[in-house]
Amino acid sequence: MKKVQQRIFLAFTCCIILFITSCTMENTEVVKINVNTSEEIYQMKGGMGASWHVIRDVFPLNNEKYKIQVREVAPLGSAHGGNPPLSKTGAWEQLKNHASWLGMDFIRLELLQRSYLPERGRYDWNSEEMLTLYTILDWAEENGVDIFLQQMAINVEWNAYPGIHPLISAPKDLDAYAEAIATLLEFLTIKKGYSCIKYFCMTNEPPGGTWGYWWEYGENEGKIEDAWARLKKEFDQRGITIPISGPGWTDLPPFNEERLTFAKYFGAIDIHSYQGVSAEGEETLREWADWAHKQGKPFFLTEYGHMSLGWGTDDPNQKSFEAALSNASDVMRGMRAGVDAFNRWSFTNRGDLDGQWQLIATFDRTKKRYYNEVMPEPEAYYGFGIISRFLSKYSSVLKTEVPAPDSVLMCNALKSPGGILSVFFLNKSGKPIHVEVSFSGNIPGEMHLYQVSKEIIHTPGFELNKVKSFGKGEHCALLLPPRSISVITQHSLDNKDKGIVF
Repeated sequence: MKKVQQRIFLAFTCCIILFITSCTMENTEVVKINVNTSEEIYQMKGGMGASWHVIRDVFPLNNEKYKIQVREVAPLGSAHGGNPPLSKTGAWEQLKNHASWLGMDFIRLELLQRSYLPERGRYDWNSEEMLTLYTILDWAEENGVDIFLQQMAINVEWNAYPGIHPLISAPKDLDAYAEAIATLLEFLTIKKGYSCIKYFCMTNEPPGGTWGYWWEYGENEGKIEDAWARLKKEFDQRGITIPISGPGWTDLPPFNEERLTFAKYFGAIDIHSYQGVSAEGEETLREWADWAHKQGKPFFLTEYGHMSLGWGTDDPNQKSFEAALSNASDVMRGMRAGVDAFNRWSFTNRGDLDGQWQLIATFDRTKKRYYNEVMPEPEAYYGFGIISRFLSKYSSVLKTEVPAPDSVLMCNALKSPGGILSVFFLNKSGKPIHVEVSFSGNIPGEMHLYQVSKEIIHTPGFELNKVKSFGKGEHCALLLPPRSISVITQHSLDNKDKGIVF
């Protein structure tokens, strides 16, 4: 009875919002958008997801042992401790259900070399971190998700340079380093039979971008290009065809082809962005994407966020709807620029190390223990899911004409490999916007409207169900609430359904 009352209240509230919005827009100019369903700009080589690490902990740091120490606060950023222990089977089922609900189909899955090779020559395929890895890979395999496997750092004493903390040290023995990675991939793909691993990246954010950290030589001689060359040689010798991705630089590094002498070892190109993608940043992405595509390689944005909104320790701003709007803008600019897949930081996260980046709450920051029930962080979860749920991997970006400045309204249209159309809208302004959407080319069938804003998400009993539907050939006129994200799509999903993967 309570749920019925909540739904009635929600429907009533939505009607009031639509009525007020309609009155407000009565004398407002209509933005007329045209989507050419027959003109494809490019086809994405991936989809949309969020980082999901398997790393349990990196403490104690034992910094006193090293001349070059790791930072004490967030020594691995927030790339550890976000998952509940595997013994919490109920929480893990909920966690996987949330991943499926979000429709994440391109996931950067992160581990350390320590996870599987803590000592020279001693592989540990049954460590807690490796068992966690299999759990996520099993889910990915079952759901058709593409995995971008990421080794964040080595964090092993046996292959670190003397005097350098192993969490930030470059590997001293490149042969052992490359052989270990190749052995890992052979074990996962041949012995375990995983086909979902599509790309591999050997280190996180090394020097070369606007900032770098996890590849330190200290006073020793060495360059990261040698490691990429040695890894590619090992892959070729063993017949490993999984493409190596790199350079993994941050923060939205300017494109400079002369610096990319090592790109011949890559089968994919990826970078990170943490200041929000501006118009200038969009051009930077386009330079990277155009160059990568000319080489026949996909280009990925494998971490993105907007740190100027707030970050560090338990800062809550990265799970705010303000951050969701910023992230949606980054994704939409990236689609226009030619980005092939997007990976948000991050799906699971402790939230007390480097800011509250999590889409779901797994960890009690006050009591320092894991929850038995995994719940969404509503503004981040729905602000991300309004796009990820309706975006199929390998979609094509369509030509879309939007007669409005990006500071007010952004709109992108995508067509799935099966020909299913989705049109995404980002209203950045503080006022409602009246939009009319027309289609040239093939006229889509029935379409459905879904919307989120901070106010809508916090309506009691909120569920992400369709607001209204449009028949085939029907004029698509809609009102975009202030500071909101909307989609009209041929995908008909109820809140109980899984998101679209492919």
